[in-house]
Amino acid sequence: MRPPAAWAEELHAAVLDADRTQAIAADPVLADGLRQTNVDNVLHWAAANVQEPGCRVPPHLGTQALDTARDLVRRGLDAHALDTYRAGQNVAWRFWMEICFSLTSDPDELRELLDVTALSISTYVNDTITGISERMQDELDTLLRGTNADRRAAVTLILEGSPISANRAELKLGYGLTGPHTAAVVWSTAHAGLDELESVAEELVRLTGARRRLTVVATAGTLWIWLPVGTTADIERLSAELSSHSHVRVSIGRPGRDVDGFRRSHIDALTVQRMLARLSSCRQVARYEDVQLVALMTADPAHADEFVAEVLGALRDADPEVRRVVRTYIRAQCNASRTAETLYTHRNTVLRRLARADELLPRPVAEDVVGVGAALEVLRWRGADA
Repeated sequence: MRPPAAWAEELHAAVLDADRTQAIAADPVLADGLRQTNVDNVLHWAAANVQEPGCRVPPHLGTQALDTARDLVRRGLDAHALDTYRAGQNVAWRFWMEICFSLTSDPDELRELLDVTALSISTYVNDTITGISERMQDELDTLLRGTNADRRAAVTLILEGSPISANRAELKLGYGLTGPHTAAVVWSTAHAGLDELESVAEELVRLTGARRRLTVVATAGTLWIWLPVGTTADIERLSAELSSHSHVRVSIGRPGRDVDGFRRSHIDALTVQRMLARLSSCRQVARYEDVQLVALMTADPAHADEFVAEVLGALRDADPEVRRVVRTYIRAQCNASRTAETLYTHRNTVLRRLARADELLPRPVAEDVVGVGAALEVLRWRGADA
């Protein structure tokens, strides 16, 4: 049995809103891993107490928890990031007290129950943190001996604008910094292995015509990639290739040149990744130039929801085909004939659906072309018209 959704959300908020977890919250893969670990930790403690009430609960060192620990190290975070367990413990303890007060009104029985479980929970969290810390240290020792650590360190210096000579960085990366660059992030939403991510990365290389790539393993489920090309892959072809990798996503930055382009293209790709995660989008591939406006608009999801609701009114929940006609019409510079050609439909059909849209909108399309177009783009990237 899983904890109530409201409890889980409050637990996740306490863990991800802490000052020390901002770097985790900003990374969709790390944040998802931490959310799952939160729930797993609670369920593990509860199940252990059902089976052996009052006994010391063994630390929870499951696959998800250990993978998250490894990812934290690969992102340059240390054991201080495990303070998130304490934040989660405080919220879980408050929920547990509510349960305890609902089980008995006997003061002595309640006191004993709270004393025993308080010790049990604190011991369990301490033991789990100790076990995870040891795993993080092992992972750190491994990375310090590996070439990925050198590449990650050099990339971090470049991205932060720290002083590092181009020659030194190129030696560490095995990748030239002069010339064109297109960055991408390849990641998994459901624990795809690195082999699967590497397969997608190779497909990206093939479709762009690049002769080589720079790859940094950012987390167990994320690859950072740079290609020495000034063009991006064909989105439709890449999406088709990804159909057999349903849990893999690819975000692509704008092409750039030299060190500044290397840095900016990567930041673009990260922006797209975070936008897709923020919108829970089902899209597998996205380019920065295609989503720049939507990324800016949805930086604050609550305000974006309010904007979409106010601009679209009843059209927001109407027939997706009506929204598709309006969106295409706006892209066609409000030309009904061109819209009909693009959609392979009759012009009268387009006109009927535009008229229906005007009935549903708070303001006709002609009076708010920019606002309606922007709101429809947000819905499209959320997958509302999939």
